[in-house]
Amino acid sequence: MCGITGWLDFRQDLSEKKVILDQMNQMLIPRGPDAEGTWISKHVALGNRRLMVIDAKGGTQPMVKRFGERTYLITYNGELYNMTEVRMKLQSLGYHFATRSDTELIVTAYAEWGDRCPEYLNGMFAFAVWDERKEELFLARDRFGIKPLFYTQVGTSFLFGSELKALLAHPEVRAEIDDEGIAEILLMGPARTPGLGVFCGIHECKPGHWMRVGHQGITVQSYWELVSQPHTDDFETTIHRVRGLFQDAVRRQLVSDVPIGTMLSGGLDSSAISAVVASIFEEEGRGPLCTYSVDYRDNDQYFQQNEFQPNSDAPWAQLMAEQIQSNHHTVYLDNDELIQALMVAMRARDLPGMADIDASLYLFSKAIRQELTVVLSGESADEVFGGYPWFHREEMVHANTFPWARRVAERISFMNLEIRERMDPFDYVENRYQEALSEVPRCVEDHEMDARMRELFYLNLTRWMPTLLDRQDRMSMAVGLEIRAPFCDHHLVEYVWNIPWSMKAYGQREKGLLRHALRGLLPQEVIERKKSPFPKTHHPRYLEAMKNEVQRLLDDSQAPLFQLIDRQQARQFVQQDLSQKHLPWFGQLMNVPALLAYWLQINQWLIDYKVSIK
Repeated sequence: MCGITGWLDFRQDLSEKKVILDQMNQMLIPRGPDAEGTWISKHVALGNRRLMVIDAKGGTQPMVKRFGERTYLITYNGELYNMTEVRMKLQSLGYHFATRSDTELIVTAYAEWGDRCPEYLNGMFAFAVWDERKEELFLARDRFGIKPLFYTQVGTSFLFGSELKALLAHPEVRAEIDDEGIAEILLMGPARTPGLGVFCGIHECKPGHWMRVGHQGITVQSYWELVSQPHTDDFETTIHRVRGLFQDAVRRQLVSDVPIGTMLSGGLDSSAISAVVASIFEEEGRGPLCTYSVDYRDNDQYFQQNEFQPNSDAPWAQLMAEQIQSNHHTVYLDNDELIQALMVAMRARDLPGMADIDASLYLFSKAIRQELTVVLSGESADEVFGGYPWFHREEMVHANTFPWARRVAERISFMNLEIRERMDPFDYVENRYQEALSEVPRCVEDHEMDARMRELFYLNLTRWMPTLLDRQDRMSMAVGLEIRAPFCDHHLVEYVWNIPWSMKAYGQREKGLLRHALRGLLPQEVIERKKSPFPKTHHPRYLEAMKNEVQRLLDDSQAPLFQLIDRQQARQFVQQDLSQKHLPWFGQLMNVPALLAYWLQINQWLIDYKVSIK
């Protein structure tokens, strides 16, 4: 796993600009703490920071590969899970390899298949290949955007990087936002509209897309999309296929030269992954699996059960650890370190994010990284199989907006009046929602309910899941930990996509189909456990701390937050008894304390990144 960056300019001599390339590359040190590499010529400069997982000696980057008179260079971030198949295919075509690394596989795959190269890859990746003969830069991102890739054009320069901070390190890239960026922060955030980098002129290579940059300009093309078609398998066949695809995805994702563990909350998704991994470890004689769960000190005192978080994880994680005989570790967080990590998490994301939900994953990842470099996570199962409340509650199913962010009116009420008057906030959200619906691949055989559920699944896979994958990538890579997500395997997702809702909701349960497919792999009580999301703090002192910090900003006439947020509205809100307000304003977990923390992150982001408002 790595961080990548680069620069293409046909009008400048970049060989004299190594200092700037180094500055961009150094921004990615946390993503790749093990090694640094740069390659620079007259018109192209590539950088790489490396986290060594496979073939430590052979995977040095940027990598140069020559095929006769053709020369290619690659900088790559990711892991391939079908290395054996790709290698065998290329060897059958006459190619030879000097290393075991997936970096060499990808650059060779590009030499053979060109633009179609990403179609052959199963994994998480973002990479750039420079074709020296054609003088073209080819960039690609994995199907679900597990690995990030941002780019911008400044004058005659094309710049790219794994994170926004790499681009912002270039002296000609300005940290500036316009009305669109403001709307993304205040109305869509911490989600983002696909393709937008929030800052003016900065874009994101969308998941499942490639780019070609050369003398003729920039070409952007989709190489993968969901295809809707009737599901013809009966229920038992469907169960068998889902179980097989899931187990295959987990097995594939165990490729590594370093030890691997799992995150284990005791929920359905992480328990299923941990059970399969433990079984494979036993089969291969690899010793006990290391599993990790997270909790908060004193949460047993203050935990408040509600429909969004029905139970705590601790006893369930312990049950599963005993069942699979794993070497289990519980990471305990406290409120002080959580508060201190809020701004660390914001800087890792380069944007205001999921507040304490980000910060807790950062701290959890930091603790795991003391022992391991790679872990598997149950992330994305809820999007793929329908686990969230908004798949099951009628008013949320038919919300006519993004169901995880229905409180649009309340958000708008906090916006600075001047900003509200120069844009139409309701229109912005509605246009983004309709834009997403217009992309949904329809199936003519869908009845009305199946058609609506297909829309919901598409919204979740393309608008909600990327928010959580961004969180997973930035928080883990900020400490050099690689997290893999087997439920994002595209073979599994493609198959489940077309399964009708009546099967997915088997037994009238969230993820009912998956529960049924996992019978025999897990204890029945774990299979029946009601979904509970990532743990969060329930300590009242956290809310009090957030209130105090926002009050401090309200008393600061220079606080930049109030260029975006209405000071009077914020003051009236904070003066209420907020301890009785429990409904989330974003997702399942971001309730009132998280809203206040989000404001604090916005304020510090404007300061730290020296953001100017256009």
